[in-house]
Order: sequence, then C-alpha cells, then structure tokens
Amino acid sequence: MEETDVQNMELLQKRISEIGIIPVIKIKDAAGAVPLAQALAHGGLPAAEITFRTACAEEAIRRITAELPDMLVGAGTVLTVEQASRAKDAGASFIVSPGLNPEVVSWCLEAGVPVLPGVCTPSDIEKALSLGLKTVKFFPAEASGGVAMLKAMSAPYGDVRFMPTGGINEKNLLAYLSFPKVVACGGSFMVSEKLVDSGDYDAVTALTEKAVSLMLGCRLAHIGVNSAGREEAAAAADFLCRAFGFGRTEGPVSVFASDLEIMHGAGRGKNGHIAVGVNSVERAMFSLGRRGVRFDASTLRLGKDGKPDFVYLEDELLGFAIHLVRND
Repeated sequence: MEETDVQNMELLQKRISEIGIIPVIKIKDAAGAVPLAQALAHGGLPAAEITFRTACAEEAIRRITAELPDMLVGAGTVLTVEQASRAKDAGASFIVSPGLNPEVVSWCLEAGVPVLPGVCTPSDIEKALSLGLKTVKFFPAEASGGVAMLKAMSAPYGDVRFMPTGGINEKNLLAYLSFPKVVACGGSFMVSEKLVDSGDYDAVTALTEKAVSLMLGCRLAHIGVNSAGREEAAAAADFLCRAFGFGRTEGPVSVFASDLEIMHGAGRGKNGHIAVGVNSVERAMFSLGRRGVRFDASTLRLGKDGKPDFVYLEDELLGFAIHLVRND
C-alpha cells in the first residue's frame, strides 16, 4: 500500500470514528437521496453508506455529494471493480463490500479510494493484512457471533480495527462501540426500508437523534464549587457528610462529598464547574461541535489508551465552567 493510500485510510478511520455510526441505506428512488441525507445530518449523523443493491445507488451518491459536500458518503455492497469505479466517479469517499474480493480491494488501492472489505474469520483478516489493510468491516456481525466472536477473532491482530455491520441495533450498539478495536458501527435501524420508501424523514431524524444520544451517553457526572481555600473546603465537606451521610473522598486539589466536588480554592469557572460524563470525548466533541459548541484545545487530556478523556468548553454557564469527562 502506498503512503497516500495509508493516509487516506487514516483520514477515513478518523472521520468514521468521530461520527460513530454509519447509516447503511438501501434506496429505491434517487429523488429521495438528498432529503434522506439531510434528515440524517439534522439528527446528528452526517454520513451514509449507499448500498449497490438498487439500480439508483450511483445516482443517489452523485446527488448527495453534489448537494451536501460535508456529508461523508460511501458505497456499500460493492461486489465488482465496475461497481467500485462507478461509485468513485459518482463521488463516493469510500467503498464497502460484504466480503473480501482481492480484485476490488486492489483496484480501490490503486485508485486511491479507501476500502473496507467484509471479514468474519481470521483467514479473512490475514488476507486483508496481506493487501495492506488494517481497517475492515466485520460482517455479518450478529450472525457471526457478535461482540464475543469479534473479541476472540481479533485478539491475535492488535493493529486491526473493525466496523461491525449486520444486526446492529439500539440494544447492542454500545456493546460494540465500547470495544476499543471498533472504530464505528454500520446500521440501518434509523433508516429502515419502510421509512426510506415512505419518505418519513422526520422519523429518520428522530431515530437518528435517539441513536446519537445513546451513543454519546451524556450524563451529569458531578458539580464542582470553588472555595476560599483548603480549610473552607474541608469544613463544607464535613458538614455535608455529617448532615446527609455523604461519602467523602479526598483528592489533591479538592474534596468530594458524594458527587459534589469542593475545590481547595478558586478552580476554573467563576463559581465552579459542571462535569458531563460521555462515552467518548472524541465523538462528543464532534457532535457538539456541529451544534456550535467550542472547546478549549489547551485543556484536552488523553487517557492511557491515547484517546481523549477530558476537555473544557470555552464558554461558562451561569459562572460555571463545563468539561467533558469519559465515563468509566
């Protein structure tokens, strides 16, 4: 694989990882492609994998990429080099196939198009590695054994990353996304054939919003308040713990009384801070950033796994700074 191909795959992996869920779409009428893509973007998923299971797939890709240049659009169920070529010419940013066809993979690499071939066995993974790929599609995910199978199968291949597709839904989404080797999941549960055929775009947006909310897992982690100093913080914690039976936890810069953090002095924020727990700081930053939320990059902190686990928003709310923290 050429250096440019590696860079293209790395960029694709970063984008799909930020988005988290790639809607897999079977569309029968290209006229509905743009409003469907808009419904997904409005719901929080600016991405679509248009499958070559219908005659209008190529035209659907062409229309979306022309009208919505910020949308990440790929072609799915690509079985031949001819389909891959048509998808590229239509504007597809990546190619996805149900299995690993060496001819299709080789053509994509030569054409500079990122490709995610389907794998479901160790032999498939080794074929992908022999072609220079390190990111693949795990398909059909649930029918092949689900998360347990993926964990067992991927164990010997430390650098390989997966996009599980097939049977992904609201009940098992988080189980897949919580596995570190999963970059994103492909799913159709927010773009069912019935909704797409009927043009019920409001329902698509609502289901997409629900999926994004589930993926992010935003919750109030704790509230921090500033104090005049260590003595005042300790006295306040003592009172709360005696009066209400709260548990007390000492830290280097603060003391916790249950979920209330009392700073040993003036922390960030005029009055204190609000901590919001999220399943993925990376995905939360991407999603909130699309809504106009700004982050202080100087406060970004990485965890032991090299992924972001902490960052402050630029703006305060009612005198409180706000930061994201990765859920345990």
